[in-house]
Amino acid sequence: MAILALDLGGTKLAAAVLDDSGTILAQEVAALGDRKSTQVGVLVTDLIKKYKHDARFTIDGVGVSVPGISYKKEGTVWAPNIEGWENYPLSNEIRDVAGDIVIDIDNDRACSILGELWVGNAKGCHDAIFLAVGTGIGAGIVSAANIIRGNNDIAGAIGWMALQRPYEKKYIPFGCFEYYASGDGIARLALEVLDQESDYQGLLREYSSPEITAHHIFAAYEKNDVVAIRVIQECIEYWGMASANLVSLFNPEKIIFGGGVFGPATKFIPAIKIEADKWSQPISRTKVTFEPSLLSGNASLYGAGYLVSKILQYK
Repeated sequence: MAILALDLGGTKLAAAVLDDSGTILAQEVAALGDRKSTQVGVLVTDLIKKYKHDARFTIDGVGVSVPGISYKKEGTVWAPNIEGWENYPLSNEIRDVAGDIVIDIDNDRACSILGELWVGNAKGCHDAIFLAVGTGIGAGIVSAANIIRGNNDIAGAIGWMALQRPYEKKYIPFGCFEYYASGDGIARLALEVLDQESDYQGLLREYSSPEITAHHIFAAYEKNDVVAIRVIQECIEYWGMASANLVSLFNPEKIIFGGGVFGPATKFIPAIKIEADKWSQPISRTKVTFEPSLLSGNASLYGAGYLVSKILQYK
């Protein structure tokens, strides 16, 4: 059995051929560039056609992770970082090229925790959460061995978690948590701190608004830059508060930290646990571990493969 897994992000499309144990047999990444709307759809379907006709494999199914919402009943997806994907008919486009093989599409939050359940740090868990911190923030939540999806397949959009008061209009596009503590949020927070610290002349002062990134903050932190230290400490507080809320709501066995920020922020997981313990339900906090992803940024890619693997097992 061979499964084609596709992980569509805001800037790239990752593809892998997996066997039924989750071993990667072939892998590649394609940049989206300036593609939008149907151009991104063509990139997806071209990759499917490529591997469907690859003599090395017999593709039995295609699983796709999308950065937003997969409306299972309608077969459409909403991906806010891809122009023209407000209600995009991805399922029909894939079916047109995939033929009668199994296909499934899910959001990247769900796929990330499924990938960890299959071959990662949540293997054997029935209650676990994947906290994905990258350009945005989301959570894949498994409770009693079932994915929590919500009424409209939007559950886990925790970038909108309210962690600060009073409410400010700047939270409208992202939500409060994502505004401050996502990859882009780290840069936003740094710029706000720089505005407050008029006497500061350190490493970050040379960067302007369009240029500064989380990478610059982490690099400056390693050099004991006072603004970078302040920003990272505030982010640890936000990550800890959000994790505490998840612990108190869902009583998970594990919270697994992944996405592009974890990464460089993996070293802060023990500090995040200390912060979370201040806020979370006192019994639940003793029953949960905070751990990094084991899948090197590929959790949602593995999860896309797992979607199809489970279907094929019961055919």
